[in-house]
Amino acid sequence: MRVLLSSIKCLLGFHCFVLYLLRDTRKFCALSPLHPLLQMVAFVPLRYPNLPHFANLLSIATLPCMHLADLDYRLPPELIAQRPLERRDASRMLVLSRLQGAIEDCQFADLPALLRGDELLVYNNAKVIPARLFGKRKGLHSQAPSRSEKNEHLRGEVEVFLAKYIDTTVWECLVRPGRKLPVGETILFGNGELQGEILSRGELGLRTVRFSATGEETVGTLLEKLGHVPLPPYIEREDESLDRSRYQTIFASQPGAVAAPTAGLHFTPEALDRIRARGAETCELTLDVGLGTFQPIHTDDLKDHVMHAESYEISEETVHKITSARRMGRKILAVGTTVVRALEASALREVESGTGELLAPGKAEARLFITPGFDFRVVDALLTNFHLPRSTLLALVCAFAGRENVLSAYRHAVEAKYRFYSYGDCMLIR
Repeated sequence: MRVLLSSIKCLLGFHCFVLYLLRDTRKFCALSPLHPLLQMVAFVPLRYPNLPHFANLLSIATLPCMHLADLDYRLPPELIAQRPLERRDASRMLVLSRLQGAIEDCQFADLPALLRGDELLVYNNAKVIPARLFGKRKGLHSQAPSRSEKNEHLRGEVEVFLAKYIDTTVWECLVRPGRKLPVGETILFGNGELQGEILSRGELGLRTVRFSATGEETVGTLLEKLGHVPLPPYIEREDESLDRSRYQTIFASQPGAVAAPTAGLHFTPEALDRIRARGAETCELTLDVGLGTFQPIHTDDLKDHVMHAESYEISEETVHKITSARRMGRKILAVGTTVVRALEASALREVESGTGELLAPGKAEARLFITPGFDFRVVDALLTNFHLPRSTLLALVCAFAGRENVLSAYRHAVEAKYRFYSYGDCMLIR
């Protein structure tokens, strides 16, 4: 098989070089007499996951030109889960084969029995912070309101969404309404015990805000006390006390995320015990879920979309466990798309630096936008929730299991009335 792959790579070498020059994969692949071979080669890593990965150019050769509409599907609004189930592990689970596209209806409680028993599960230990704040503008620098905004201006209501941690008192934030809040404006929260000054304006509508406390409590304490759980906008209700615990995984230990790594929401301590009793191991990493995960795609051609950076950290212990598991031919099961992004971003960084290592321990930032044609170097299986149409997360899942497989599975999930999105059901892709 290795000799065959080597021959295929030589045969495609010239085609890959032309493709690299043309930068037009759709036209090239359609015209190339080797198009069927290119499509076949894309599935070789799925059937033979322990073989060496293809060269980067060969990965490019299998990359289709994708448009935003290619990530669309129909979802009745009533299937969007508005509240968590009474029990975390009571969710349904749709099992999808990456290779055949076969699907099976299961329960999340079936996960331990579905494992081979030698897998390594990697989960995200990021902890969601109460990232939504509501305050009032102090008005020292605010612009005069338009006629349509006069009442809103008089109330002075402002919503601040913490998007990225800079230091203990400074955050990048989304601010609404942003147009009437210039640099230098101050926002008051609570009874004025917490203040936020807008220091600068950035890309994607972000504002850099410095928070300060007027009393004895620290900024961190006040953010925790005055902040609200950052439920996604498709959950059409205000946050409740229950969300403080249920919009948080049992793995959560590292504060900084502004959205939950939702695949982990299904786990309970008992489920984890059953998984380990099967012989599977676990390890953890941290990716602070932020704009990079839920930022909408605003371009028609996916290659033009720019991901917002998200910070991640992989410990030496986790790197050692994953490297050892790969060496022994054991499967790496990522619990959520955030784990996939962190692991594959780290692996790609090592390829580009030429270290010869699979992963690097330490902190870094992930700007990786994974779309169909991506060469997965680390992850073999994925547990994930159902994602929004036209989203970066759906693009990642399509890259992992194939667009047609994934959209067919989604159509089945709609027909079978699975619950969608953050508080919804999950998929196991293997």
